[in-house]
Amino acid sequence: MNHSISRDAGTARTPAGDQLPGALPDALRAELSAFRRDLHMHPELGNQEFRTTAALKERLERAGLRPRVLATGTGLICDIGTPAATADGRALAADPARPLLALRADIDALPIPDTKTVDYASTVAGRAHACGHDVHTAVVLGAGLVLAELARTGALPRPVRLIFQPAEEVLPGGAPDAIESGVLEGVGRILAVHCDPRVDAGRIGLRVGAITSACDRLEVGLDGPGGHTARPHLTTDLVTAASRVALDVPALLSRRVDARAGLAVTWGRLASGHACNVIPQHAELSGTVRCLDLDAWRQAPDLVHAAIDEVATLHGAKSQITYVRGVPPVVNEPVTVQLLHSAMAARRGEGAIEDTEQSLGGEDFSWYLEHVPGAMARLGVHPPADTTRRDLHRGDFDVDEQAIKVGVELFTACALLGGDLPD
Repeated sequence: MNHSISRDAGTARTPAGDQLPGALPDALRAELSAFRRDLHMHPELGNQEFRTTAALKERLERAGLRPRVLATGTGLICDIGTPAATADGRALAADPARPLLALRADIDALPIPDTKTVDYASTVAGRAHACGHDVHTAVVLGAGLVLAELARTGALPRPVRLIFQPAEEVLPGGAPDAIESGVLEGVGRILAVHCDPRVDAGRIGLRVGAITSACDRLEVGLDGPGGHTARPHLTTDLVTAASRVALDVPALLSRRVDARAGLAVTWGRLASGHACNVIPQHAELSGTVRCLDLDAWRQAPDLVHAAIDEVATLHGAKSQITYVRGVPPVVNEPVTVQLLHSAMAARRGEGAIEDTEQSLGGEDFSWYLEHVPGAMARLGVHPPADTTRRDLHRGDFDVDEQAIKVGVELFTACALLGGDLPD
């Protein structure tokens, strides 16, 4: 299947970036950079984002908007271009009966130390915005503030909802709780960006179809009678059993699932025993299950259970399996990808857009796409002149803040150009 982006199909041809309203003013650009750095200094883990939520709420209210904190206590949504969207309740130009275009940001940080030497490094030990969620938050906030000004002048063709979602890093993500609380009510299409340190700042990566992978967590316990290493024939050799599970289960799965589905079990931990001459009675393995294909992901729990049981039984061990559902792949819908393409082309030209590969990372934005069409773009954050590559989920991760402006103007262009798209 060809996942490259058509340069002609989809939305109508767009005006040049300098003819399209919704550019980011310099003063707001500086404010968003400072806002992002403040979040970076005060990272909060999933479902603990109280300070972040309060900061967003205060800034949106100061702009005359009416944000609503989610029922979970952190995170919030804010509508723009609807009759109830302003503090005075005055109806705006957008038709409230039209489906909303949602812009989603995740707001939580990771439980890892910040190892950078910068004046905005994390002030909280063992926590860091090492996945760029502070950038995502600043982008959606900035887009909302710009779009609110356009709505006041009647220049916003459809209403927009800002979604600031907590707990993306906590399996199965905060998106299911946000959806349960009603964030998608009235939404016809949803957009997101994710920082990509492989892409230079000033550019975005797009892909039709799956752009991330499914990611689940797997915990396995093995039990059997232990004993002396001099008499392994009288025991269940759990060290050998655990080793065979680690080696043979991935091999079995590779023969039971279409190789194109990319179903892979990768172990991160194997533990057993305490003494060199004692065969233990218990062993543990833990790892992740990742999958490129949505249908194969749905079959994965049964397939993984069966493979583990077979190998464990062969070696006389009893298995206890905890399979924790994570997230399905993010599957980008073609019309929405074309909207992102047209918006970026209008702002920065075709040369600022590149095709991107499907990654093996997981993202709970996928849960929204089970309900409404949408797409995620990869937002370039790598400083073009820097030869060092700092990957996601590392303590030294940082971004070129030019990406904030790029993300804001991408989203505002989408809101302006997407008024006539079907939902």
